[in-house]
Amino acid sequence: MTTPRHEPAGYDCPFCLLQRGVYDEYNQPTDIVATTELALARISPKWWPANPGGALVIPREHHENLYELPRAVGHGVWDLVQEVAVAMRTAYACDGISIRQHNEPAGDQDVWHLHVHVFPRHHGDRLYEQNREARWIAVGERTRYAGALASELDRRPASS
Repeated sequence: MTTPRHEPAGYDCPFCLLQRGVYDEYNQPTDIVATTELALARISPKWWPANPGGALVIPREHHENLYELPRAVGHGVWDLVQEVAVAMRTAYACDGISIRQHNEPAGDQDVWHLHVHVFPRHHGDRLYEQNREARWIAVGERTRYAGALASELDRRPASS
C-alpha cells in the first residue's frame, strides 16, 4: 500500500536530528532513556497536566507513519513500548499506562516520524479530556523523569 506523504519538502525530522546529535530545547541527549537496534525511547518534551513524564518510542529509521512500517521495525518498536510501559509503572508508581499512536493529519499526527506515546496514568487524571492543556516542558523538568525511567529500564533484563 502506498500512502500519501505529509511531511513537507525539506522536512528536518526532530527525531532524526536527535539521533544525529542535533539538539534544541525540545530534543536533548538527556531525554533518551533507552535504545535498541531498531527503536529509541525518550521522555516527551510535551506533557499533559496530570501525566508528567510521558515517553515516546520511535523507530531508529525514519518512517513517516504506520502504514508502510517494516514488520521487523514495528516489532522492535512494540517491544520497547512494552519495556517502557513496565518500567514506567514502577519508576513513577502510577496507577496504569495508556499508549497511543497517530497517523496523518486527520489522525492528529504532528511529527512526520512514527512515534508511540506512553503515558503514565493516575486515577481521575482525565488524560483524554485535556489535550488543549498539554504544554511544552523545559529540559530541567524532563531530566528528573528521564533519570528515573532510564534507571528502571537499566535494572530490567533485556527482553528475549
